[in-house]
Amino acid sequence: MFSEKANKIFQDVINKYHIVNTVDQPFTNVYDKDSNLLEHLLYRKCWIDTVQWHYEDIIRDPQIDPVAALKLKRQIDASNQDRTDMVEFIDSYFLEKYKNVSVKNDATINTESPAWGIDRLSILALKIYHMNEEATRSDASEAHRNACQTKLNVLLEQRVDLSTAIDTLLTDISKGDKYMKVYKQMKMYNDDELNPVLRSQK
Repeated sequence: MFSEKANKIFQDVINKYHIVNTVDQPFTNVYDKDSNLLEHLLYRKCWIDTVQWHYEDIIRDPQIDPVAALKLKRQIDASNQDRTDMVEFIDSYFLEKYKNVSVKNDATINTESPAWGIDRLSILALKIYHMNEEATRSDASEAHRNACQTKLNVLLEQRVDLSTAIDTLLTDISKGDKYMKVYKQMKMYNDDELNPVLRSQK
């Protein structure tokens, strides 16, 4: 199933990141874009999410230097744009894959595209990784570890449910029972024509 492949790639990415465990480490995609496009996109997507997860940790440091915080805010903005772009690339992959499917007359549309479900699955993998760290942290109290284990169990259940939902959606699309309709994300705050502050600087 697709979700099994995706979850394994996400786990590989997160483990790889934490070997060095710094946001400025170089990125190398282990999947070739030409021969393994979907895997290439999934690997890149989760790497972006993983780096951004740690950006968000750093910027919440109450002692962070204001100049460094502003620089990091710009990096987070750029990362958010990269994340959105990757979602659109993944949806484009599925649009191409299923372009010749005969859509049934009673086919319905889903509330979100496959790639936005995959986006949530990638972020869920990060939640699971870090909650497991807390649930097994030796210097934490037993009460803390138990509370985190309870939360981890819920996250693991959520991953099963979300994985099943994504697999079902892709199966339904492949059979023509559902159809894809993708709206390009219209980010306004990064657009120098739509953001009044940026527009005034032109």
